[in-house]
Amino acid sequence: CIVVCNMENIDPVGVHTGDSIVVAPSQTLTDHEYQMLRSASLNIIRKLGVEGGCNVQFALDTQSTDYIVIEVNPRVSRSSALASKATGYPIAKVATKIAIGYRLDEIQNAVTGKTKACFEPALDYVVIKYPRWPFDKFTSADRELGTQMKATGEVMAIDRTFESALLKAVRSLEIKAHRLQLPAIAALTDELVVERLSRTDDERLFVVAEALRRGIDPAEISRITTIDPFFVDKIGRIVAMEQRVVNEPMTPLLMRAAKRCGLADRTIAELTLTPEAEIRARRKRWNIIPCYKMVDTCAAEFEAITPYFYSTYAQEDEVQVTDRRKVLVLGSGPIRIGQGIEFDYCSVHSVWALREMGIESIIINNNPETVSTDFDTSDRLYFEPLTMEDVMNVIDKEMPEGVIAQFGGQTAINLAGPLTRAGVKIMGTSLEAIDTAEDREKFDVFLEDLYIPRPKGASVTDAGAAIAAANRIGYPVVVRPSYVLGGRAMEIVYNEGDLRHYLTHAVQASPDRPVLVDRYMQGTEVEVDAVSDGKDVLIPGIMEHIERAGVHSGDSIAVYPPITLSDEIKNTIVDYTVRMARALSVKGIINVQYVVSDGKLYVIEVNPRSSRTVPFMSKVTKVPMINLATRAAMGQSLASLGYGTGLMEPVGFTAVKAPVFSFAKITKVDIALGPEMKSTGEVIGIDYHFERALYKAIIASGIRVPDEGVILFTIADKDKQESLAIARGYSELGYRIMATEGTAKLFAAADIKVEPVGKVSEGSPHILDMIRSNVIRMVVSTLTNGRMPEADGFKIRRSTVEHAIPCLTSLDTARAVLNVLTVTRQRRLIYSMALQDYAGATAPWRETN
Repeated sequence: CIVVCNMENIDPVGVHTGDSIVVAPSQTLTDHEYQMLRSASLNIIRKLGVEGGCNVQFALDTQSTDYIVIEVNPRVSRSSALASKATGYPIAKVATKIAIGYRLDEIQNAVTGKTKACFEPALDYVVIKYPRWPFDKFTSADRELGTQMKATGEVMAIDRTFESALLKAVRSLEIKAHRLQLPAIAALTDELVVERLSRTDDERLFVVAEALRRGIDPAEISRITTIDPFFVDKIGRIVAMEQRVVNEPMTPLLMRAAKRCGLADRTIAELTLTPEAEIRARRKRWNIIPCYKMVDTCAAEFEAITPYFYSTYAQEDEVQVTDRRKVLVLGSGPIRIGQGIEFDYCSVHSVWALREMGIESIIINNNPETVSTDFDTSDRLYFEPLTMEDVMNVIDKEMPEGVIAQFGGQTAINLAGPLTRAGVKIMGTSLEAIDTAEDREKFDVFLEDLYIPRPKGASVTDAGAAIAAANRIGYPVVVRPSYVLGGRAMEIVYNEGDLRHYLTHAVQASPDRPVLVDRYMQGTEVEVDAVSDGKDVLIPGIMEHIERAGVHSGDSIAVYPPITLSDEIKNTIVDYTVRMARALSVKGIINVQYVVSDGKLYVIEVNPRSSRTVPFMSKVTKVPMINLATRAAMGQSLASLGYGTGLMEPVGFTAVKAPVFSFAKITKVDIALGPEMKSTGEVIGIDYHFERALYKAIIASGIRVPDEGVILFTIADKDKQESLAIARGYSELGYRIMATEGTAKLFAAADIKVEPVGKVSEGSPHILDMIRSNVIRMVVSTLTNGRMPEADGFKIRRSTVEHAIPCLTSLDTARAVLNVLTVTRQRRLIYSMALQDYAGATAPWRETN
């Protein structure tokens, strides 16, 4: 029995460990305290008879040696993944071998190749895990942290000191911060800074740093926050170094000290009012460059064979650069809404393709939850922030042939421009093509030249131009900033008042940050992922969204093969996709989103990069899209790869991709769906029948559709007529229909049996009483137009989350669920088969059940 890793939460007890900033190894324990907790852990594990991985969490009294066991997890956990990446010790792999009968002293340490798994890892570096929260997407959410986890992902940083590891972690978060300073916090008065110290939220370390800048006593900061004085002192050292950079002349000695403290070139540039490029040039001229150390599980006691590196400003470099052909793949950073694990799938499969081609694969990423940061996924792994400085440092060290940026989501794509300008070759699709697809004016000209229609739109750089464009295009319009993923800050606005509010509160247009204004077309949304070599184009399949345009594609239920598209529309989709891929000279992946409105196909957007639907389509079509795209990016032709071109024949089953939401964990957020993405995951349902596949996907996503009982309809005026057929369908299946007064009158007039219920504002008994008492079993609730206060609707939707009642905010979803219930009640048998069996079986029951 061994201890793989001991970790310490910077946050006090009361903050969920998933929301805590964690440091390894523990920093504030005395040797006596550490040995005491270590012995307790081993005794617990032996007494429980655990064989495999186990996580033990303690609360230690800082004023004595008293401790309490908070939790014991006799399994691998979130902490196990962090411990594995922090030490290089593959806990899950070792636990699996133990489960089939191996002893620790019989299992080889894959990192050293010499020691056994019974050898406890030793760390001669500091590791920090920093959670990534979704509050940039959910601006109205309660940011207070407690026992309910709110983070959607995390980053990990490694360095020789706490200070430098912490600043690496901050840069890795991709929250527009390169040091412990946020403009909103810097603008607070001293009194408000002290007040903020008492709040335990996602910005607390930034507040601590600001308090130190204001000269507030570190002991007082520690008392208010209950953060150990050790950590407050460390943050104080960062602040002191910033002040030295501001106040002292920049010399090689100061530059080296600043870099060892973890200050980024951008930070030094900002503090000295000097261009970042000049800071980098001066640093290199003074030969102040990072070296790379190896994560070896043994603090260099034994020679390691696994190339898993982190940067530090020390003396000895442990990287042995090869002269092999090599390519760098940019990872996707922390998991957050809009950029999830799907992009790590793409990065990993690209690395594997490079290996198959005999090319040395290098990956840069900072997410401990991912496969890409396993030490044996790529030929070389650099655990680094995905910033221009950190990526260029690796490029300067390895000198790869080029960089693949199209598989790492918006994180990687945003680096393509700066890397190209720095002289780095971007493999595959060019920066020019990426810019053409993202720049509204260039994209409009591009489509006009190809005679391909798109909804009327404009790119604007100020509020006046936005209002003029909306008046010209006609309301409603969709507005969003350019160069974003996950529909961040995207909104449908119905009038000038809404638009002014959006431009004031959601985003500010400027020449370097244009806002896109498009005509909103409520039609069927269609999506395509294709592979191109610049000439030939392979389209594995077409996806149709159940929810109409207006709901973000990441929040829509997607169906493959499509179920309502005509052959004419399919042929047009293929024609447009092929022509656009060729015109952009795409070499790799291209994602295209269309809308079908009044029988005509329009292009919504083109993304010359991987999308979140690539893993789904690769799995259900058996086409290794990323492998093919990587080979195309490296210059191979599709014709030589054996998969043909054009649209592939659809498979013999239906696959449905459904979103998964985490609204129960994020309070004060409206669950109504719209153009800004809110889902945190996805599931797949597969069957030979569409309704059964959809049923499986709905159940897998966590929605529990009731077999009977009351369904509440609270419908916006614009949707009332359309809701009639849906309400009648549920009624005919035996459900009781309940509705507020206006909707109830409409239903009754259409001969739908309905029970009226009072609005929240009308006093008890009202809708919320019915939900709380479990009378209402499902809710269908649609949004009103515009920004009129919707207190009742918001309260109803939040109440359904808090009482685990399904709430459907799109009539399209409600109609789809109705169809599922109709079919599954007629044909109850639901078959479960392996994906491989679906791909190859003849399914004798296909026509009979």
